[in-house]
Formats: sequence, C-alpha cells, structure tokens
Amino acid sequence: MSTAILTGPPDAGTPSPLADDLRALGFQVVEADGPRAVAERVADAPPAERVAVVDRRFRGHRHALRLALTDPRFDAGAVPGALAVQTAARPALARALADLAGNAAAPVVAAGPAAAQGGAPTATVSDGDVLADLLAGELGRQGAEPYRPELGVLVARVARGPQEQAAAADAIAGVDEEAVRLRSAVKSRDGFFTTHFISPYSRYIARWCARRGLTPNQVTTASLLVALIAAGCAATGTRVGYVAAGVLLLASFVLDCTDGQLARYSLQYSTLGAWLDATFDRAKEYAYYAGLALGAARGGHDDVWALALGAMVLQTCRHVVDFSFNEANHDAAANTSPTAALSGRLDSVGWTVWVRRMIVLPIGERWFLIAVLTAATTPRITFVVLLIGCGLAACYTTAGRVLRSLTRKAKRTDRAAQALADLADSGPLAEAVARVTAPLARRLPAFAPPLLAAIGAGALTATAALAARGTWWVVAAAALYVVTSGIAVARPLKGALDWLVPPFFRAGEYGAVLALAAVSQVNGALPAAFGLVAAVAYHHYDTVYRIRGGTGAPPRALVRAAGGHEGRALLVAVLSAALVTGAHRTGFTVALTVLAAVLALLVVTESIRFWVSSGAPAVHDESGEPA
Repeated sequence: MSTAILTGPPDAGTPSPLADDLRALGFQVVEADGPRAVAERVADAPPAERVAVVDRRFRGHRHALRLALTDPRFDAGAVPGALAVQTAARPALARALADLAGNAAAPVVAAGPAAAQGGAPTATVSDGDVLADLLAGELGRQGAEPYRPELGVLVARVARGPQEQAAAADAIAGVDEEAVRLRSAVKSRDGFFTTHFISPYSRYIARWCARRGLTPNQVTTASLLVALIAAGCAATGTRVGYVAAGVLLLASFVLDCTDGQLARYSLQYSTLGAWLDATFDRAKEYAYYAGLALGAARGGHDDVWALALGAMVLQTCRHVVDFSFNEANHDAAANTSPTAALSGRLDSVGWTVWVRRMIVLPIGERWFLIAVLTAATTPRITFVVLLIGCGLAACYTTAGRVLRSLTRKAKRTDRAAQALADLADSGPLAEAVARVTAPLARRLPAFAPPLLAAIGAGALTATAALAARGTWWVVAAAALYVVTSGIAVARPLKGALDWLVPPFFRAGEYGAVLALAAVSQVNGALPAAFGLVAAVAYHHYDTVYRIRGGTGAPPRALVRAAGGHEGRALLVAVLSAALVTGAHRTGFTVALTVLAAVLALLVVTESIRFWVSSGAPAVHDESGEPA
C-alpha cells in the first residue's frame, strides 16, 4: 500500500474528508510535522512504494488527487498542496527534504529563477508554508519535474483560514466531479463515429467495469475474443454468419474504446496493457480479413485472399507513413510550414475538423464500414470498397505530409534520424551495402534516399507482379532492391522527405510477397503469404511502440536474425523462382508457411519478453484514433 504523509499547520476549520479521500485512493495515512519528520516517514516507507506529501489544509476534489498522486505513468505528480513520487523519484525527494530540513529555521524564500535554472537551492521552509509545493519546486530544480495534470473545473487548493475554506467548499460543491471524471475518460481527439456513436455510452460501460473491479487488460482481451468470434462467423460464408460478424465486430470496437476509457477513468495503466493495446487492434482487424477470405471461399467459392492481403498491406503502409512522419518531426527545430498553418486555420472551422478526420478513415469509421458491408454485401465488395477508401485516405494524408515537409524549414535531430533508421528495419545485407557505399551516399543530393528506396521497391514489386511466374528475373530485382536499400540508409536520414524511406521499404517487401504469391498460382500460397506478412507486420508495429516508449528499437540481434526487410524480400524471391514450377509446386506454400511460423515465433517471443518485463514503459495513445 502507498503512504500519504499529512503535514503542515493543523486544520482548525471545518473538518475535511482529506484522510478518507487518500484512503479511498489506496494510501495509508500517517502524519508528520516539518521536513525532518517527513523525511523520516519517507525513509520508513518500503522502497517500492509510492509516497505522497499532502498539506492538511488541502481542499479539493478526490479526482484531482487521483490524477496527481496515482497516475503510474509519471515518476512524480503534483497539484497545489499535494505531491506524490514513485520509486524512481524517491532519491530526489529525499534530497529535497534534506535541503529543506537544513534551512527549516531560516526565513522563507520561494523557489525562484535561480532554482529554475539549476542553481543552488533557494527554497526554505517556515511555519505556514506549503511543504508539498516547496518540495515540488525542488524536484523540478533537480530535473525531476512533477507531472501537473490539467484539472479544468476540478478544485485543488490550500485553504488558509475559514473564509478560504468556505470558498473552496462552495467551489467543490459547484462541480459534478463524476461527470468530469466520465468526460476525462474519453480521448480529447477521436474520430466522428467514435465521438458521436460510441463514446456517449461506452464511458458508462467503463464506469460499470471499474465498479466491478475489472481491469483494462481484461476488457482488451474480451475485445480480442469478440473480434475472433466475429472472424469465425465471417468464415462460415453464410448470410447469417456475415450479419453476426458485422454486429460482433462493432461490439468488439465498443470494448476496444472501453478499455482505454477504463484506464483513464481509474488510472489503471500498465506495461502489459500497453503491449496488449498496441498489438490487439491489428490482430483483430487482420484476423477479420482472414475470416472474410475464408468465408468467401466457403460460401461463394470466391478467392479473395489477394484482396485481403492487399488490404492488410495498404493499411500497414498507411500506419508506417504516420509513424515515420511523426518520428521525423517529433523534436525538429523550426517545425513550421505554410501547409501546417493552413491546416490549423481549417481546424478552427468546426465542420472541417470532422470532415478531415473522416476522410482519413480512422479505425472507428473503417470498422463501421467493414461491419456494414460484411452484413449487407459480399466479402469481395467489402474488400474492394475498403481498398478504394483506404487508398484515397492514404493519398490525402501522404500528399499533405509531403507538402508540409517540402515547405517546412526544419532541422531534424539525431534522435529522429535514429528512429527512422530503426523503422527502416535494415538487415545484414543492407548494412553491408551501406558500409561500402557510405562515401558515395554522402555526395548524393538530399532527395536521394527516398528516391532510391522508391526505385528499388517499385522495381521489385513491378517485376514480381508482371514477370512470368518462376522467373529468376525477380531475384535480380530483389538483388537491386538490396543495393538501393543499403545506399538509401548509408547516411543519417535527416532530409526533408527521408521519412518516406521506411514506408517505401514496407511497400517493397509486402508488395513483393503479395505479388509473388498471387502470380505463382500455387494452391494455398496467398493464405501462407498472408500469414507471413502478418508476422512481419507484427514485428514492425512492435518496433514502433518501443520507439514511442523511448526504449529504442528491438535488439539488433533480433533484426539481423529476422533478415531485415531486404533479406526477407530476397529470400522469398529465391523461393518463388525455385519452387513455383515443376512437379512439387506446393513447396512454395510450405516454404512460406514455415518462414511465417519461424518469424512469428522469433518476434513474438522477444516482444512478450520485452513488454512484460518490469523495465518496459507504459505507452498509451492519447492523441486520437490511429488511421
């Protein structure tokens, strides 16, 4: 159990529910007066426990305390009159208490500019001061700045005397705390469908789950199970099955929204939850694609596996465009452009915000479209409409980002270049080419890396799609892809359009696998290729969320063992040329299946090890729906 230390002058006014609020938030409440006594209490608390310092005169809503004192994503959190630290910030708190204890008898001097600039401690403490606020300032001076949640209409203040207490009581009574808590459980930026058709009631489902002790991870798992049942219904190939699949897919999406809202409502963030949330959305959607493809073959004898794989490839490439662009500009200097300014002006017009969010076909709109089309039409129509919609959305978002990049005079950082290099997923072959061609690459123009990546990916995919099946020309195209890929990453990716390099690599690898499987005309090759791309895509999503968490990409040993994008593309090209002709053509399907299984075992095992380890960060997307 966490420990809350009440300190400060005695509260002689109207009795406060502060101690009860802290106990309700999971704290055991103790008391101490002065920095030395508080330091002793902090030292007595078990090292792994959260410790809070709260002024006895605090007046405010319980949810304000919850936001500041219990959020597991931050090492320290504070509101006026209250401060909490986790294990990582305990040493900074101990140092701050020691500094203040040494100056306890001196006149009070507020933490000023010198402290903010990292100079000598200037904060001292005397009777009547708010120790929690002084400590929060000292933590900031030491580089452990506490997280300060946006409270909005919630109240959090230190009330000195009966008059301030009465004013605080009136302010507290004037706010519906539960309504605020429910509103804050919903993302501030979501798609039109989610905002207007899901969140108005899913937040109440989240509260129902919280009151019954359910965790976000349990709701996330339930969402996955419902989606898998939906995929199974789609795989029946019957109209009843399709209708049930559409309904269950929407139910899965409701639960998908509920798990995040439950996490925000009760602040139940976790490393395991981050991993589940980061991977299950893609697993649900791609499993549903597979179910539709199986249903089409069973119910209408229609082979739509190429369309299903194409939808997965397009959706994954859209995501890597989003990820690469955001990482390239995450901390870029002079990060402005006329295009971005125009986008900001459009956002100031209410209706354009919703239109622009719907155009990109985010997950809410996309799943609603898939569910309705599944129930009312055929799998082929569903995939064709989905491909057209996602294709238009990809053109819209990518064109806008290219324009922003070309008009933005930004200096990109080493961190951004490293993130793009990690997203590129280059293997041993590309690394070897990069080492040899580094002097040449440094003399190439700024636009060379994305151009080379596009040329290599385009040549490989076009050859795989247009050349005769079983031809060795595709191996030559794959060898060219290895060379262009190596040159593209031979220098740091800091150019204006270098964020396009990883998307081109994804399109080259995934597109080649799709084309080779489709052209081979080998029974079962497309489903096997679907599994292979799913395994590789999981690895790429795992890379993205590790980078977002600040821990960097997967170990290089794993990337090299997986072959890198260029090594896998070359291997599949060789397998195609060697196995799709002759008497044992099924060998190509077997080879793709084995390759998919080996890669899945390799990347999923390492991913599970990382995400359930105690050192893995909790990454939760609060910016809105992913595309």
